[in-house]
Amino acid sequence: MTKAVQDIDDPRLVKALAHPIRVRILGILEHRTATPKELAAELGLPLENTSYHVRTLKKFGFIRLERKRQVRGAVEHHYRAVARPRVSARAWEQMPESLKQAMSAANVSQLSELVNRAVAQGKFSRPESQLQRMPYTLDEQGFREASAILSEALERISEVERRAKARVQRGQTDPVPAVTAVMLFDRPDPAPLPDPAGDERADDGDAEERKTGVAG
Repeated sequence: MTKAVQDIDDPRLVKALAHPIRVRILGILEHRTATPKELAAELGLPLENTSYHVRTLKKFGFIRLERKRQVRGAVEHHYRAVARPRVSARAWEQMPESLKQAMSAANVSQLSELVNRAVAQGKFSRPESQLQRMPYTLDEQGFREASAILSEALERISEVERRAKARVQRGQTDPVPAVTAVMLFDRPDPAPLPDPAGDERADDGDAEERKTGVAG
């Protein structure tokens, strides 16, 4: 069973977490156990590299060894995530920009794959499902306040989860696996408009082809 943890400020923990491959491994191990060999195959990475990242995550308590299994003279080690940490705002601010981008890209890639799979499987059919996007214009204080509201919402949902698990364990209800995703970021610049000159050249070329076709 995974559990949420508080924001982390410890530079050692931040450094251990601040790698896109480890972000992807944590995402996989949140929902199931896996061996380093299975992780390597899913990530398309060499086993040696994957094992190194698994050992690092285990060393700092982000994952744990769930069980061992003897298979043809070898021992399989199955791991599961035990924590889903969040890098604190202060620690995030101090991280190199290249590392921020790599971690963000890894998280967004995982989220995109998860959402696309959910859509393909009809997992948004429940009436209470949420899929909304809302642009806002904020100032610095407003951005911080909005961030705090989203963090509070996740904490409240964690409380809801604890009550739901208690009902499930008592046999009163059936489990409903769910995912909540929260995003708040600076609005990107709009995509550039097509080059009018390029369009004209394309139109001229099309016209020339049409004339050629008629003449032939």
